[in-house]
Amino acid sequence: MDRVTTPAGVRATARVLARGDGRGGTALPVLEGEGPLAVRRTRGSGAEAHVMLVGAMSGPLGGDHFTVAAEAAEGARLRVGSAAATLALPGQDKAGARYDVRLTVGDDAELRWLPEQLISAYGSDLSVVTRVDLAATGRLLLREEQVLGRSGEEPGRLSSRLTVRVAGRCVLDQELACGSGAPGGWDGPAGLAGHRAVGQLVVVRPEFAAEPPRASAFAEGAAVLPLAGPAALVTAVAPDGLRLRRLLEAGLATLG
Repeated sequence: MDRVTTPAGVRATARVLARGDGRGGTALPVLEGEGPLAVRRTRGSGAEAHVMLVGAMSGPLGGDHFTVAAEAAEGARLRVGSAAATLALPGQDKAGARYDVRLTVGDDAELRWLPEQLISAYGSDLSVVTRVDLAATGRLLLREEQVLGRSGEEPGRLSSRLTVRVAGRCVLDQELACGSGAPGGWDGPAGLAGHRAVGQLVVVRPEFAAEPPRASAFAEGAAVLPLAGPAALVTAVAPDGLRLRRLLEAGLATLG
């Protein structure tokens, strides 16, 4: 589809729908993107379908509004990744940019949302809002990684909110604002404490309802926290994106 441009910036949407195919695999009846959001199916593994988000243009820039919606319907197994990091940049439009993510997981379905890192470049202003709704027996692995500034660069302003609901019950609702113009204290001891990379994994598994994971600080700047439901949160801060990824993977390993 063509790039859609308005005086307020670019509007673009990508949609992915995965369904069980009745033969032990996963079909993708909806796979569409527009403008800077290209969507590609890649080789899957077993019953799992793999989808890649490909940035066809730079952005998001100031004034842009991107939306990605992915659903793993009943019985589906879906993994969504991205071909490269997302780079938030300043634009001619002085308004902030927005990136909305809407994820839905049905009963006996699994969604692994594993994009590459989001980098907040100097002068950018981006708000990311992620909402996840799971059925009672849905499974989720969600990764968020945010890097404040490119090498040797001060960050822009970045705010993010993540909400996860299981069977209509909220198990996680948190918000983070950091970088230039963010409320004071974001870089203090109770915040990033001088680090420039922050991230988290949200893991939802029905078996956690009977046997929740234990809270633990498994490394410096990293911890596993059980949530109020069949879910756990791995959270970490690090000096750079590479160290952050390693911490999150170590936290996931502690969950088995």
